[in-house]
Amino acid sequence: MHLQGESMGTTWHITFLPNPRLTKDAKALRTDIEAILVRIDEQMSNWRKDSEISRFNQAQVTEWFPVSLDLIKVVTVAQQVSQLSNGVYDVTVGPLVNVWGFGATKKAEAKPTDAEIQAALAKVGYQKLFVQEQPPALRKAVPELYVDLASIAPGYAVDLIGEYFVQQGITDYMVEIGGEVRTLGKSPRGDNWRIGIEKPVDLGSAVHQGMLLINSGLSTSGDYRDFFMENGKRYSHTIDTSTGYTASHSLASVSVVAENATLADAYSTMLMAMGEVKGKAFADTHQLKAFFIWRTDKGFETYATADFQPLLLKP
Repeated sequence: MHLQGESMGTTWHITFLPNPRLTKDAKALRTDIEAILVRIDEQMSNWRKDSEISRFNQAQVTEWFPVSLDLIKVVTVAQQVSQLSNGVYDVTVGPLVNVWGFGATKKAEAKPTDAEIQAALAKVGYQKLFVQEQPPALRKAVPELYVDLASIAPGYAVDLIGEYFVQQGITDYMVEIGGEVRTLGKSPRGDNWRIGIEKPVDLGSAVHQGMLLINSGLSTSGDYRDFFMENGKRYSHTIDTSTGYTASHSLASVSVVAENATLADAYSTMLMAMGEVKGKAFADTHQLKAFFIWRTDKGFETYATADFQPLLLKP
C-alpha cells in the first residue's frame, strides 16, 4: 500500500504491507500521519513565525523557555552530535545560515561581507544552548542565539511515523520525507528494502548507487540542491562553524545509515560539513555507516566505510 503527500516544504512517500491486526483504513492512516507532520512543523519549523522554535528564537531572554517534549528530544540528540564532532555540527548555526541567505530570512544570492559573517559567528555556539527535560525547556546563554533544526527535524518526523506504524501493528514499512528514510521488515517483494542514493548533479535526478536499508534510518546530505554561484565559485548551504564560511571541499554528498533517521540526519550534515578527507577519517574512527561521493577533475569518486560496504548493491 502507498501513501504520499506534501509537508515541511517537501514531499513524503510511504510504502507498507497491511497487517491483519491493522484496524484503520488508508484514509485514517493518512489523517494521523498528516497530524504528526503538522505537529512537528508547528514545533520545529523556522519558516513559521508561530512555531515553538521560532518563538524561542525571537525571545530575547536568557531564562528557561517552556517547550514540548518532542523539541527536547531533538535538541538533546543534536547537542550530543555537536559534542561528538567538537561543534562541526551545531544547530545554533542559524545566524550564519541566515546571513548567507540559506535560511528563512532571505534568498541566497551573493556572499556576505566578512564583517557580517564575523558578527553572525559571534552569536553561534552549541555550548550557549541548554536543555532541561523536566519540565521541558530550553535556555540561551546569549539572547541572540538562533536555533535551526532543518538538519534533524525531518529525520525525527520519519521516526515518529515509523513508531506510529508499529503501534498500529504495521511491521513492514518504508517512510521517506524529503530524502530522509526509515525502514522496518520486508518490502512488498518479500526481501530487504532497496534504496537509491541520488547522483549529486544540479539538474535532473538519477541513481548513483543502490543499497539495502535494513531496519534502520538513512539520510543523505549534499551541496547540489541548495547553493549559489558567484565569480565561478559554488557556495553551498553547508557552513563551517569554525570559520563562518561555507564549507570549502569537494564533497558532493554523503549518506549515513544509523539506528534511527534522527541520528542519520544529524550525522550526514556533520560529515558533509567536514568534507571528504576529515569526514572519511571521522566515520572510520567512529565506525559510522557512511557513503561519500566527491568531485574530481575526472568525475565523481566514492568511498564506503567498512560497515556500509555490506549494504551496497552491485550494478
